[in-house]
Formats: sequence, structure tokens, C-alpha cells
Amino acid sequence: MQFFKTSSQRHLHSVVTFAGNVRFPFPRLQCIQSSQHFNACASSGRTFSSDSSDSSDSVTSYWKKNGLNRFQRPIYIAGTKQHAGKTTVSLALVSGLQKIYGKVGFIKPVGQQHVKVKSENLSETIRVDKDVTLMREHFNLHHVDYEYMSPVIIPKGYTKDYVDGKIPHTTQMEDIGRAFDHVSEVSDVVLCEGTGHCAVGSIVGSNNAKVAAMIGADMILVAGGGLGSAFDELELNRVLCQHYGVRLAGVVVNRVRPDKYDQTKHYLSKALMQSWGVPLLGCVPDRTFLGCPALADLEKLFKTKLISGSERRMQHYTVNDMNLVTTSLKVFLENLRVKPSNTLYVSHVTRNDIIIGFLAEYQRRK
Repeated sequence: MQFFKTSSQRHLHSVVTFAGNVRFPFPRLQCIQSSQHFNACASSGRTFSSDSSDSSDSVTSYWKKNGLNRFQRPIYIAGTKQHAGKTTVSLALVSGLQKIYGKVGFIKPVGQQHVKVKSENLSETIRVDKDVTLMREHFNLHHVDYEYMSPVIIPKGYTKDYVDGKIPHTTQMEDIGRAFDHVSEVSDVVLCEGTGHCAVGSIVGSNNAKVAAMIGADMILVAGGGLGSAFDELELNRVLCQHYGVRLAGVVVNRVRPDKYDQTKHYLSKALMQSWGVPLLGCVPDRTFLGCPALADLEKLFKTKLISGSERRMQHYTVNDMNLVTTSLKVFLENLRVKPSNTLYVSHVTRNDIIIGFLAEYQRRK
């Protein structure tokens, strides 16, 4: 039997664990004095260019006032490479933000892998990035319609059409801007998940750093485990953020080897503060069992529901823990009595003898 590789859904139950590892004081790190921001822009010589659709009014329109003349910026998540763990970090942050704010908005400005969903506003089926459906359905973000959560999708052939001039750059950026306008209007805070590293989308004029600059968002970078290699990858992305005038709020390092956890946390945190003055917001250890299927995954695979044992839905099983039953009832029962009790047996639905035999053995052991 073949199982899918670890997906974002498989990390749902680890969100609480991850959130416990993140030292992220949202109000303090993410809220800024608007006057200080513009003074900093002036002193650094930064201007809001029409090319990135930035102006002081358009940028600050996405900031939410939290009191005491302080504003909550949108939060933008980008990785240092593909599969760095952006969606896992986004899951944890949305979970945490919902404990602080009434309505959390989510948007993926530029998506690639898409699914078809029904838009209530448009009363028709549209395409959205697959991570959007995960966030909206799991966290019940129904105050935002699918229409606004995934404004730009890049399917096969899109890049060629853009380069050929069939897709105007202004139309694309206007679509992203309109989506942000709506999500920001109906939400107390907005979390944006990028696609890949900060430069992804550059060929169509919509890379993560540029979009973050357009809405005045703070950037959080997600890097893979390690020290030197992780810092090098972070530096490449930080420079692009600096080019567009995007403030780097912090770094989350993911999949850190458990035996290197304390070392990585100490030295990377020290290096980030010494070099850039940026905090290490989270250090997430690598858990190999997350790559193994859970009963919840089998529910989705077989399109069914557990009849009993729902408390074990998120229990993971390695390949050695699983046994596909293709033998006779006699051989199955002999194996059942010598195999470890945490073995997962998979049987065809027509094998009534196996099912009844398994239940009988359970009753015998009671």
C-alpha cells in the first residue's frame, strides 16, 4: 500500500506543540508607531514607487489600529526554499492569532497547486490554492469568501502568456490589491502565505517581497534546520526584502535535528541578533513520525469514517507497524497473537472472516 508524503494536513495536530515553541509576542513585535515607520523610510531614502503600487495611503490602509496609536501590520510568511514549512508555520500562527483577535484573515496572493471550490459570492466553481482550502475549512474563516483568498493562480502555460503580454501586469497586481482590500476590511488581522522563497513569482512581476511591500506587511522567513546553511539561505532572502523595503520581523527555523536543537537555537538566535537585529521566533524540532500516516489519513484515503477508536485518529503508524491481511483466517489469528499490540491491520471489506476473527480475539483478550 502506498501512502502520501507528509502534507500540511498531517501537521494539524502538531500546531499546539509548535505554537508552544514559538516565542512570538505579536502585539509587541508586529505593532509599530506609524510616525516612526515613515520617519525610518525618510531617513533611509525609501520611496513608495508606482511600480510596486505603493503609496503611504495604500500601504497603511492595511494596518489595523490596536489602540495607543499603534498599528497591526499584515504578516507575510515566506520560506528560504520550497517545502521549508510555510504552511505548518501558518497553521500555528493562525491558531495563535485566533486567540488574540476576533477575525483572522488569510490570503495566498500567488498560488500554484490549485483545487476547485464553490464560491458563495460568485455562485460558481473557481480555482484556489490548495492551502487556502485547508486554512479556511480548518479554522472556519468563513467571513472571507474563496473569491478573495487566492487572487492569482499560476497554472501551466501562465508564465508564457505573461511574457507574451497576454496577461497584463497591472491587471494581476490589481487583482491582488482588490483581494487584500476585502480581506483586510472584514478581518482584524491578515496573515499572508507566500509561495516558495522571496523571489518566487519574479518572472510574472509578483514575487513575495514585492507583494509584501505593496501591502506594508512584516515578513517572517521560514528556514530549514541547520546553522551555516540556514543563515546563508536567509541572507539571500533578506537582501531581496531589503531591496523592496520590507521589514523582517523574525525567523522560524524548521526541522531541526533533535540532537542539535539546543545548539541551533542558541547560535542561530545569537547570529540573527548580532547581524541583523532580528529575533529567532521559533525553533521546531524534526519529528520523523509526522511523515508516517495516521488513522485520519486512512479515513481520507478510503473516504470513510472510523466506527470506533476516534481518540486514536491522530496516531501515526510506520511501515513496520502496518500489516496488509492477505492470508487465511488461521494464519491471521496466529500472527495476531504474536504481533505487537500497536499493529495496524488493513483488510479488504469483503473479508468478513478476518473482521469477525479480529473482533473475537479482542473479546477474548478482555
